[in-house]
Amino acid sequence: QVQLVESGGGLVQAGGSLRLSCAASGLTFSSYAMGWFRQAPGKEREFVAAITRSGRSTYYADSVKGRFTISRDNAKNTVYLQMNSLKPEDTAVYYCAADFVTSLHAGGARVPDPYDYWGQGTQVTVSS
Repeated sequence: QVQLVESGGGLVQAGGSLRLSCAASGLTFSSYAMGWFRQAPGKEREFVAAITRSGRSTYYADSVKGRFTISRDNAKNTVYLQMNSLKPEDTAVYYCAADFVTSLHAGGARVPDPYDYWGQGTQVTVSS
């Protein structure tokens, strides 16, 4: 049974930082590219960041580039999202997702469809 469990969300003031973690189990983590998406109330789920199987390449939405950093630790089956300089518009439920890819350097999908597994989400609230 595949599980992706996000943690690290919470309430933070604008300008603050949070680090999200997503622990994976029940799959061969190193065979999956990973992504983070978010969904605010009344809005569609949107791409935030992604990382290839190898971790060599990372991809970001324009809205978070320079503020967020995605990383992974294949030994710990965990992907991270470091979020700095948070803004009220970053408020959303954040989801991690796993995309099975055959190439070590593949991944980076910016739409939800290719992702095979999803976590339950963690709430991030940024106050002004």
